[in-house]
Amino acid sequence: MTTTMIEPIEVIEVAPAVTLTANAADKLQKILLEKNLPDHGLRVFVAGGGCSGLQYGMAFEAQAREMDTIVDAHGLKVYVDPVSLEYLSGASIDYVDGLMGAGFRIENPNAVAACGCGSSFRTKGSGEAPAGGSCGCGN
Repeated sequence: MTTTMIEPIEVIEVAPAVTLTANAADKLQKILLEKNLPDHGLRVFVAGGGCSGLQYGMAFEAQAREMDTIVDAHGLKVYVDPVSLEYLSGASIDYVDGLMGAGFRIENPNAVAACGCGSSFRTKGSGEAPAGGSCGCGN
Protein backbone atom coordinates (compact mmCIF):
# COMPACT_ATOMS: atom_id res chain seq x y z
CA MET A 1 0.00 0.00 0.00
CA THR A 2 1.33 3.43 -0.92
CA THR A 3 0.52 6.72 0.68
CA THR A 4 0.18 9.86 -1.40
CA MET A 5 0.58 13.22 0.19
CA ILE A 6 -2.04 15.76 -0.80
CA GLU A 7 -1.18 19.43 -0.76
CA PRO A 8 -3.47 21.47 1.50
CA ILE A 9 -5.71 23.91 -0.31
CA GLU A 10 -6.30 27.47 0.67
CA VAL A 11 -9.92 28.37 1.34
CA ILE A 12 -10.76 31.90 0.31
CA GLU A 13 -13.84 33.63 1.67
CA VAL A 14 -15.68 35.42 -1.12
CA ALA A 15 -17.72 38.47 -0.24
CA PRO A 16 -21.28 38.54 -1.58
CA ALA A 17 -21.65 40.29 -4.92
CA VAL A 18 -24.12 42.74 -3.36
CA THR A 19 -25.12 43.15 0.27
CA LEU A 20 -28.44 44.18 1.72
CA THR A 21 -28.60 45.81 5.15
CA ALA A 22 -31.07 44.55 7.73
CA ASN A 23 -32.91 47.88 7.46
CA ALA A 24 -33.30 47.49 3.68
CA ALA A 25 -34.38 43.86 4.06
CA ASP A 26 -37.05 44.81 6.63
CA LYS A 27 -38.47 47.51 4.34
CA LEU A 28 -38.42 45.20 1.31
CA GLN A 29 -40.22 42.46 3.27
CA LYS A 30 -42.94 44.97 4.22
CA ILE A 31 -43.35 46.12 0.61
CA LEU A 32 -43.50 42.54 -0.68
CA LEU A 33 -46.23 41.71 1.85
CA GLU A 34 -48.19 44.88 1.00
CA LYS A 35 -48.04 44.02 -2.71
CA ASN A 36 -48.86 40.35 -2.02
CA LEU A 37 -45.58 39.18 -3.58
CA PRO A 38 -44.22 36.94 -0.81
CA ASP A 39 -42.17 34.68 -3.10
CA HIS A 40 -40.50 37.44 -5.11
CA GLY A 41 -36.95 38.71 -4.92
CA LEU A 42 -35.33 42.04 -5.66
CA ARG A 43 -33.67 42.62 -9.03
CA VAL A 44 -30.96 45.29 -8.89
CA PHE A 45 -29.62 46.52 -12.21
CA VAL A 46 -27.67 49.23 -13.96
CA ALA A 47 -28.85 50.99 -17.12
CA GLY A 48 -27.46 53.81 -19.23
CA GLY A 49 -28.80 57.27 -18.45
CA GLY A 50 -29.01 59.79 -15.67
CA CYS A 51 -26.86 62.86 -15.29
CA SER A 52 -23.75 60.83 -14.43
CA GLY A 53 -24.06 58.32 -17.30
CA LEU A 54 -25.37 55.22 -15.51
CA GLN A 55 -28.37 54.77 -13.26
CA TYR A 56 -29.55 52.22 -10.73
CA GLY A 57 -32.80 50.34 -11.05
CA MET A 58 -34.75 47.96 -8.84
CA ALA A 59 -37.74 45.72 -9.51
CA PHE A 60 -39.48 42.76 -7.92
CA GLU A 61 -39.22 39.46 -9.80
CA ALA A 62 -40.60 35.98 -9.18
CA GLN A 63 -37.44 34.15 -10.23
CA ALA A 64 -33.89 34.57 -11.41
CA ARG A 65 -32.98 34.78 -15.08
CA GLU A 66 -30.36 32.66 -16.77
CA MET A 67 -26.83 33.80 -15.81
CA ASP A 68 -28.02 35.88 -12.81
CA THR A 69 -26.00 36.03 -9.63
CA ILE A 70 -28.33 35.26 -6.74
CA VAL A 71 -27.55 36.63 -3.29
CA ASP A 72 -29.47 35.39 -0.24
CA ALA A 73 -29.66 38.22 2.27
CA HIS A 74 -31.79 38.32 5.42
CA GLY A 75 -34.26 35.83 3.93
CA LEU A 76 -34.57 37.71 0.63
CA LYS A 77 -33.16 36.88 -2.79
CA VAL A 78 -31.33 39.60 -4.70
CA TYR A 79 -30.88 39.02 -8.45
CA VAL A 80 -28.12 40.73 -10.45
CA ASP A 81 -27.45 40.17 -14.16
CA PRO A 82 -23.81 39.70 -15.29
CA VAL A 83 -23.44 43.14 -16.92
CA SER A 84 -24.85 44.98 -13.90
CA LEU A 85 -22.65 42.92 -11.60
CA GLU A 86 -19.57 44.46 -13.23
CA TYR A 87 -20.75 47.86 -11.95
CA LEU A 88 -22.32 46.71 -8.66
CA SER A 89 -19.79 44.22 -7.30
CA GLY A 90 -19.27 45.00 -3.62
CA ALA A 91 -22.19 47.44 -3.41
CA SER A 92 -24.40 47.70 -0.35
CA ILE A 93 -28.13 48.49 -0.47
CA ASP A 94 -29.60 50.32 2.52
CA TYR A 95 -32.92 51.93 3.36
CA VAL A 96 -32.64 55.41 4.84
CA ASP A 97 -35.47 57.37 6.44
CA GLY A 98 -34.44 60.88 7.43
CA LEU A 99 -35.34 64.55 7.30
CA MET A 100 -34.50 64.76 3.60
CA GLY A 101 -36.82 61.88 2.73
CA ALA A 102 -36.86 58.12 2.69
CA GLY A 103 -35.66 55.62 0.16
CA PHE A 104 -33.18 52.97 -0.85
CA ARG A 105 -29.56 54.05 -1.15
CA ILE A 106 -26.80 52.13 -2.90
CA GLU A 107 -23.27 52.54 -1.60
CA ASN A 108 -21.17 51.54 -4.59
CA PRO A 109 -17.38 51.21 -4.21
CA ASN A 110 -17.05 51.25 -8.02
CA ALA A 111 -18.59 54.72 -8.42
CA VAL A 112 -16.12 57.57 -8.89
CA ALA A 113 -18.84 60.20 -9.30
CA ALA A 114 -22.53 60.31 -8.48
CA CYS A 115 -25.47 62.61 -8.97
CA GLY A 116 -26.60 64.61 -5.95
CA CYS A 117 -29.66 62.41 -5.50
CA GLY A 118 -27.62 59.18 -5.72
CA SER A 119 -29.70 57.58 -8.47
CA SER A 120 -27.05 57.92 -11.17
CA PHE A 121 -23.31 57.37 -11.11
CA ARG A 122 -20.15 57.00 -13.14
CA THR A 123 -17.37 54.43 -12.81
CA LYS A 124 -13.71 54.75 -13.69
CA GLY A 125 -14.22 52.80 -16.92
CA SER A 126 -17.53 54.32 -18.00
CA GLY A 127 -16.12 57.61 -19.30
CA GLU A 128 -17.48 61.08 -18.83
CA ALA A 129 -21.12 61.84 -18.14
CA PRO A 130 -23.20 62.70 -21.20
CA ALA A 131 -23.91 66.37 -21.79
CA GLY A 132 -27.44 67.31 -20.80
CA GLY A 133 -28.14 64.00 -19.06
CA SER A 134 -30.65 64.18 -16.28
CA CYS A 135 -32.02 61.93 -13.62
CA GLY A 136 -34.64 64.49 -12.71
CA CYS A 137 -33.16 65.60 -9.41
CA GLY A 138 -32.06 68.99 -10.61
CA ASN A 139 -28.39 68.51 -9.62
